[in-house]
Amino acid sequence: MLYNGLHDPVYEKPYTDVEEWRDKPVRHYYVHGGFKGTEVRFALYFPEKMKYENRFFQYLAPIQGDENAAQNYGWIEDKISFSILHGAYYVESNMGGDSSGAMGDPTIIVTSSAATAQYSRQIAQRLYGPHRPWGYVFGGSGGGYKTLGCIENTQDVWDGAVPFVIGTPRTIPNVFMARVHAMRILRDKFPQIVDALDPGGSGNMYAGLNEEETAALREVTYMGFPPKTWFAWDQIGDGALSLLLYAVYQCDPGYFDDFWKLPGYLGADPNSSACRDRLQLPTQIEAVLSQDSDAAGELEHASAIQHTGVDEAWRDYIKKNKLPGVPCLRLKDTPPEGAYLQGLYLIFQSGALAGMKLPVDKLIGNVAVPVLAPTLDLTTALQAVQPGDQVILDNSDYIALQTYYRHQVPTPDYKAWDQFRDKDGQPIYPQRPILAPELLARNASGYPQNGNFHGKIIILESMLDECAYPWGADWYLHKAVETKGPQALQDMRVWFTDNAMHGDSENTANNNRIVSYLGELYQALLDVSAWVEKGVEPAPSTVYHYEDGQIYLPATASERKGIQPVVDLEISGGKVVTVKTGEPVTFTAKAAVLSGAGELTGIDWDWYGDGNYVAGPELTFQDEGKSSAVVETQFLYSQPGIYFVAARATSNRSPKDKYTQVKNLDRVRVIVTA
Repeated sequence: MLYNGLHDPVYEKPYTDVEEWRDKPVRHYYVHGGFKGTEVRFALYFPEKMKYENRFFQYLAPIQGDENAAQNYGWIEDKISFSILHGAYYVESNMGGDSSGAMGDPTIIVTSSAATAQYSRQIAQRLYGPHRPWGYVFGGSGGGYKTLGCIENTQDVWDGAVPFVIGTPRTIPNVFMARVHAMRILRDKFPQIVDALDPGGSGNMYAGLNEEETAALREVTYMGFPPKTWFAWDQIGDGALSLLLYAVYQCDPGYFDDFWKLPGYLGADPNSSACRDRLQLPTQIEAVLSQDSDAAGELEHASAIQHTGVDEAWRDYIKKNKLPGVPCLRLKDTPPEGAYLQGLYLIFQSGALAGMKLPVDKLIGNVAVPVLAPTLDLTTALQAVQPGDQVILDNSDYIALQTYYRHQVPTPDYKAWDQFRDKDGQPIYPQRPILAPELLARNASGYPQNGNFHGKIIILESMLDECAYPWGADWYLHKAVETKGPQALQDMRVWFTDNAMHGDSENTANNNRIVSYLGELYQALLDVSAWVEKGVEPAPSTVYHYEDGQIYLPATASERKGIQPVVDLEISGGKVVTVKTGEPVTFTAKAAVLSGAGELTGIDWDWYGDGNYVAGPELTFQDEGKSSAVVETQFLYSQPGIYFVAARATSNRSPKDKYTQVKNLDRVRVIVTA
């Protein structure tokens, strides 16, 4: 029987401890409370009665923790204002805080969210009179798992959902492993890979790579990593892999020895890159330093403000594990130049901590900066460290973890693993007895995804997603059809967002290359509510095809569908031009959006490739619905250099609504000589 959030004795004693009118960020009635006998806390934000349209939007953060986190955001990222200005009250809870997830019962995420939703209806009835508010749940990344867990395992709680940048039951930690494995092998080759894929490049990202490098790039591409996203190779790091390492320690501790010893594992080949990059440096503690010392001056400390954005949530979690005041450790020896210094541990060979593995966040010269581990009392442990303690600086486990996904081949519906199957469909590498990703996915919401969602659902997936590879949406669509039959296609949409990554920030350091999907997310929430409440069907799903781990989209808006505009920018009929300083360059930008999905509202220009856009000339529309337009303009450069120019188009169903601006871009390369 599906859960409905009512009559559960765990949540039978709700309470409120704050109820008051507030004027910021917009006027609303704020209600804070929880459920007695639990750690569950919630925050509700109600619009004035005249602005209320009988609905609520409930956000599920990637990592549970702070019910008031939405108050930390402004402008387009302000979910409170978006909800209230669109006739909804906004709901967020801590989903049980530390009592759920990795350290407790993950089903609390779903049950507490449902209980919060149902109790919010009681308060809405008290404020607005008798009615049943429509309810919509949404969340991305880890919050996407939670959203699917809610919409699949409850009934009569939510009427629709918008999960975004979603993973599959095999995503965590495999995507991070595959990415970091490629980053280790290709760490000196990314500039040439990025140049090949940029406008005006050769298009051949394998050019100039040796056999091992080619194999690594091909493998991670087949796993689903979008090649164009390698432009951010020096920014994306290892994602949440350092956190997930401990989960593998717990469920499959023998793997880390087997990797270096048994045939079929990369580490057992003495000629492999794993062996070349393995660091086992015997040294000793020379001094214990305070974090106020110059050597430790680069440390980051956790902010008092908790963030719940898709990228920020796990980063905040990691920062919490870097405690102010915890000492750093100066080592007698420094690793050789060019050594692979990711995923380091200090393994104590003597002293009070003999036998302990101490994780290292970073190495600054010969100073090791420790970081908390889930099972380690770091403060107490470091009090026992003494100068002269013998240690080994070791990255063996981290390297071993990077190809764990080869030894976790799932069922045939996960086509990215076809590269690790022989012609009979059997794994070509030794297999581990436990499928760790399924355990981790279950931990994200308490339930594995089954495709049996209830209500209406719009899924958003990003084409340049470095964490939840784009094929995850394709997997879920097929799972839903397998479970629900053809009706699944009538009750769901899948919209791919071109040139968007995993994070849900409005602005990034990479605005020249990527767009925010927030406008599409907000429009999806409005569209799913109109679908449920008025029977207004949303725009059709994005047309795509899957091949060898990658998702490919048609070139035109009419073929692609969805709601995102398509942009085509050219110079002299191509993607690259060489000119002299002071010579005018003519740019032609064409933009189009599916008819009925919105109208084009403008094309902005980033002339220098630095992510700073300026408004361009007025659009010349090609149709009465303003769904197709062209702009031709000139620009000249006074300084030699290589400039990646971007044209960014915006479409909007409601042109004056700042929240629902849907964007896309295209780029060209301008080479300016003296």
